[in-house]
Amino acid sequence: MTTDVRIDKTRSTDYETIFILRADIDSDASEKAISRATTAIEQAGGILLKLESWGKRRLAFPIGKQRKGFYIYIRYLGYRGLVAEIERNLRMLDTVMRYMTVQIRKDVDPKSIQVDPDEIKVRRIEITEGEEDREDSVEASLGLADDQRPERRERRPPPEGYEQYAAEAEAATGEKDGGEEGGDEPKTPSA
Repeated sequence: MTTDVRIDKTRSTDYETIFILRADIDSDASEKAISRATTAIEQAGGILLKLESWGKRRLAFPIGKQRKGFYIYIRYLGYRGLVAEIERNLRMLDTVMRYMTVQIRKDVDPKSIQVDPDEIKVRRIEITEGEEDREDSVEASLGLADDQRPERRERRPPPEGYEQYAAEAEAATGEKDGGEEGGDEPKTPSA
């Protein structure tokens, strides 16, 4: 007995997928990976809403000996099975290091959504030579970080009477700078 699965085309689900491309990728390979994801959406009957390249960023932890990667953000409306198809396509590409899909909303009417054509253009990732040396921090990208590292503070002199306190503590415990005086023999507590 087979069951007939019907997809309600009047209601769809809003998804977003973020995937990370290798940092040593060229522009043609990045365009290929992005277009593969967008064609998978279109072939499955989904609607592409937004496509952004977030640029090259430092990863939170190394992935396959890579410390940086290009982040790509895609937002789309889709039906059952679309996410599995997109992730299958991304898994087959060697240039994709990681991907994650999140469901934003359910039961979205696709007719009520208007798509801006400028937001769904497949753009090439422009790789510049000086980009490798640039420090990718959030503070620096927002202009909040100083260009120089903070200067080291000078050591403050010890407070008055510290030498006398240290000498009294040394005499009372019989230790100097936290070390033991007895050599290699362990101290036994006196009872």
